[in-house]
Amino acid sequence: MENSADSKIILITGSSSGIGAATARRLAADGHHVVLGARRVDRLAALVDELRAAGGTAEHHELDVTSRDSVLSFVEGAHKRHGRVDVLVNNAGVMALSTLDALRVDEWDQMIEVNLRGTLYGVAAALPLMRARGTGHIINIGSTAAYRVDPTAAVYCATKYAVRALTEGLRQESRDIRVTLVSPGYTHSELAERGGDPAVRAAVQAAAEALGMPASAVADAIAHAIAQPDGVDVNEIIMRSTAQG
Repeated sequence: MENSADSKIILITGSSSGIGAATARRLAADGHHVVLGARRVDRLAALVDELRAAGGTAEHHELDVTSRDSVLSFVEGAHKRHGRVDVLVNNAGVMALSTLDALRVDEWDQMIEVNLRGTLYGVAAALPLMRARGTGHIINIGSTAAYRVDPTAAVYCATKYAVRALTEGLRQESRDIRVTLVSPGYTHSELAERGGDPAVRAAVQAAAEALGMPASAVADAIAHAIAQPDGVDVNEIIMRSTAQG
């Protein structure tokens, strides 16, 4: 399928684990060429080997979404190698939860840098290339935290509310570029494994284990949005496991 009209060049940030890795597996299985980016290049290399062994086509490149130069290199490099960028999945994210009075300011900064600024850098790199072709698809990974605020999650929610707002703004500005926001609830991933208050982290990990859905379910939703005809834009997908309620 790689050379067929249905095959796309798809870039995925934060693809060394969780939703990003699951999305790479699903889209490669669908016949698309996936370009994987993350900081943990050893994991990316192993995933690319796995995808190729299964008959897919994939490549990987080191990526730090907090660096505009790194994001530009990732996106423009793929464009130079393949002549186009059909889809960008802005997936990289961090979640360090704590009450505001804990003053974990460095972690606030990290969430703003990765979740919001990293998404903006992806848009800034891909949008001009897609506009020049008159086609393309930008998929931003939000969260159910973009629709409600919980104690200990104020800054994380703020970043996801912002991603939701910028995605809707981009959608309204676009007539030839498809724009999709995918907002999962609890998902089995590594998102809650680092940073934040240890007690809060443990509680969220337990909830995610008990109530979460597989990352492959989110990958399926992303694949559904990509598979629509060019003139059809799936604007927003909000999804939770039935157990989460």
